Amino acid sequence: MTKWMLQLAAWYGGTAVVLGALGAHGLKARLGAGGLEIWQTGVLYHLVHAAVLLATGLWLLQRPHWSVEVAGGLLALGTLLFSGSLYLLALGGPRWLGPITPLGGVCLLLGWLCLAGAAWRG
Repeated sequence: MTKWMLQLAAWYGGTAVVLGALGAHGLKARLGAGGLEIWQTGVLYHLVHAAVLLATGLWLLQRPHWSVEVAGGLLALGTLLFSGSLYLLALGGPRWLGPITPLGGVCLLLGWLCLAGAAWRG
C-alpha cells in the first residue's frame, strides 16, 4: 500500500509544479484574473497535499496502521477531485463540476481527521 502512495505523492508534486508554471506563464492571458485565481487555488492544494501524501506514506513505513492507509486514500482522492475540478472549471469546464470541488474538500478533511486520529492513538 505504501509504494503507490509514495509514487502518487511524487507524481502529484511534479504535476503541481508543472501546472503552476503553466498557469503563471502559459494560461495567464486565457484565464483572466478570476480563472487564474481558481487555477492557483487548485495548484496550492495540489502541492500541499502532495507533500502531505508523501509524509503519510513515510508514516506508513514507520508505523503501519489502517487509519493512515485510509487517510492516504482520502487525501489522494480529495486532491484529484478538488484540484482537478478547479483546473477544469478555470479552463471553462461544465458547471456540473462545481459540486465536485466541495466533495474533494470533504475527502481532504476526512483524510486529515484520519491522520489526527492515528496521531492521537500514537
